[in-house]
Amino acid sequence: MPIIAGLAHHARTVDALLADTYGEAEWSPKLDGTSELVLTILSQHTSDINSGAAFDALRDHCHSDWNAVSAMPVEELTQVIRSAGLSNIKARRIQRVLREILDRRGSLDLRFLKNLPIADGRAWLTSLPGVGPKTAACVLLFSYGLPVMPVDTHVHRVSGRLGLIGPKVTADRAHDLLATLVPPERVYAFHINLIRHGRQVCKAGVPRCHLCPLTRHCDYFQSRITTTTEQVSRTAPAKKGRTDRAT
Repeated sequence: MPIIAGLAHHARTVDALLADTYGEAEWSPKLDGTSELVLTILSQHTSDINSGAAFDALRDHCHSDWNAVSAMPVEELTQVIRSAGLSNIKARRIQRVLREILDRRGSLDLRFLKNLPIADGRAWLTSLPGVGPKTAACVLLFSYGLPVMPVDTHVHRVSGRLGLIGPKVTADRAHDLLATLVPPERVYAFHINLIRHGRQVCKAGVPRCHLCPLTRHCDYFQSRITTTTEQVSRTAPAKKGRTDRAT
């Protein structure tokens, strides 16, 4: 328990500093659950720009009728979403998910999820073909405002460098850990600001530590300072002893 309490204090400090830096992110529903599910599938292994373009093209093509998407020829769907990349795989995945929901529920309305316990809603979503913890978390958080933490590559990298999760904690495991470290009402803002920080400062290749407001609280930065200091100490020339003897 002391370890969890310490991590929670650490997370709240980070959350406050990120909010000071990037502002408060306030949740508001933008997409219904089924639309969010489709968008998140499209976003796999591609950029937000590419997946967003594919999603907009698909909504325009089918007039936001996901029943029509579930029934259209897969070749047609593949062509419409081609900008998302891996479109032949994603087209089949989207149709399998939509058809499975229709088989189970008789409609594509996912609003029932917001009334379930979070664990049950997540379990229901991840039981769909090809839906993992991140996709389920995106639906629950973005569409219904539930305190679930989606862990994408930015969130996983930044939280790992900060020491909020251990070096061996996978992204799937991090979903559960990170959501418990901040109050439920802070999960959305914390998630959004971790992504902003990962994109703008804590980059994958060379992090821009000189711009970071979190260096005092960052395991990665502190370890770099320690390593650099040790290297300087090892390579610095030894001082010659002083002699007072006249020559």
